Amino acid sequence: MLIFYGHPFSSYTWKVLIALYEKGLDFDYRSVDPAFPDHMPELRAHWPVGQFPLLVHDGTPWFESSIIIEYLDHLAPEPRLIPQDFDGALKVRFFDRIFDHHVMGQMQQVVNDAIRGPAGHVESIVEGAKARLDTIYAWLDKELAGGGWATPYGFTLADCAAAPSLFYADWVHRIPETYENLSAYRARLLAHPTVSRCVEEARPYRAYFPLGAPDRD
Repeated sequence: MLIFYGHPFSSYTWKVLIALYEKGLDFDYRSVDPAFPDHMPELRAHWPVGQFPLLVHDGTPWFESSIIIEYLDHLAPEPRLIPQDFDGALKVRFFDRIFDHHVMGQMQQVVNDAIRGPAGHVESIVEGAKARLDTIYAWLDKELAGGGWATPYGFTLADCAAAPSLFYADWVHRIPETYENLSAYRARLLAHPTVSRCVEEARPYRAYFPLGAPDRD
């Protein structure tokens, strides 16, 4: 049995959950929410840094979301989330990094500022992160002009990364209505069964969002 540590409201937890649900794998989901105080010490026993998600299989821990998904592709090859051919795999991994670093990472800068509270607020960090989101939104809108998923290879690792990053980034800094391709892609992601399952499982935790969850999605 796979053991999976994460939190239903965590963006990177979603990323791996989507992959697990796509593959239909059975796993023991150990939420690290404070309601389950035993689970975080278990996680730290495997990974002292304490970051999640974390997967344990046959006693071996796997952490970092992209690595976990790559391991899942090895464990259960269908449906493939990373193409086997070099060019396809490179493109999928490229978009995975784009969504993690240039969307999720910038969104997290704004969220972290809110967590620090008024005394720790740094306007330049927030404004810089939002400006970088504007830049990547514009780039993605052009890249996604063809419709469909992030790459021509079906639903992949790239889309697992895109779903939570665009879900929360749009809460932090709204995607302009003029970016019709990006907005439509986000809508397709949220309608996808494995993504909508994560959205619903996280709904009870929306009060955790430090900027206040919007009354949508």
